[in-house]
Amino acid sequence: MSARYSLLLAGLLLGCTAQSQSQPPREGAVEAGRQWAATCKDWDDWDKAGPPFQVWGNTYYVGTCGISAVLIAGDQGHVLIDGGPADAGALVAANIEALGFKLSDVKLLLHSHEHHDHAGALAELQRVTGARLLASPPAAPVLASGMASGDDPQAELHEKFPAARVSGVVNDFEPQTLGSLSLTPMATPGHTPGALSWHWRSCEGQACLEIAYPDSLSPVSGGHYKFSDHPAYLAAYRASIGRVATMPCDILLTPHPSASAMRERLLKGDLRGASGCADYARGLDARLDERISQEAKES
Repeated sequence: MSARYSLLLAGLLLGCTAQSQSQPPREGAVEAGRQWAATCKDWDDWDKAGPPFQVWGNTYYVGTCGISAVLIAGDQGHVLIDGGPADAGALVAANIEALGFKLSDVKLLLHSHEHHDHAGALAELQRVTGARLLASPPAAPVLASGMASGDDPQAELHEKFPAARVSGVVNDFEPQTLGSLSLTPMATPGHTPGALSWHWRSCEGQACLEIAYPDSLSPVSGGHYKFSDHPAYLAAYRASIGRVATMPCDILLTPHPSASAMRERLLKGDLRGASGCADYARGLDARLDERISQEAKES
């Protein structure tokens, strides 16, 4: 960890400690989120350190300013979804420890999609935690090799990343459990063939909320790839967006925090919004329509 990041983190944690003595827990969590928003910009650098904060209940944001990583704490160990690029692994690990959790208590690593900006740090996080990594069937060989698959629309764009050990596969709608924790995966191919979206429930006392973590699903590709040339893949892509629209979604988190205006919501002091997933899906549909229209013009 850099000296600069150590000083920044120490200052933020001292501020949080002082506030926690005079504020109820939820107000302290809101203030910690605002500290992240004050540190980070929209569409910030992928490896820029940002302070961790409680999302709701046992769900915590431990990622960087530009890339999400989400920790769900449980009674028999914790689950971490995504790790950021390779050089962000130490930052994510430091954020987990800053919240008071032991790295050795992280027992399960999961992913959104299999690109270096989200999965590059998984090997390092696996090394420091000893956690098992589970992956969707299409993503498993990518995470195990660090190389994008040939049927990935962005195959020619993405660099190799550190390979991790894949301990098992995640099947569509097959809940992944760890003690009292249960997270439900949805296969949402589109941005990549092996992308997964996740949802789970987090509670603060009697107040339980559904947390949604849908994949990016943005229609980005290499220069020679056209989605309209792959009708089966395009149909699956459309179906993925439809699935996201209907996810349980009291709080929306996304692999790129700015894709769901997380900073703006943190500044307002409330991440909640019942229409978050539906609105997110509508935006994705519009972007995909625009992309297909552009491809037709270029034909």
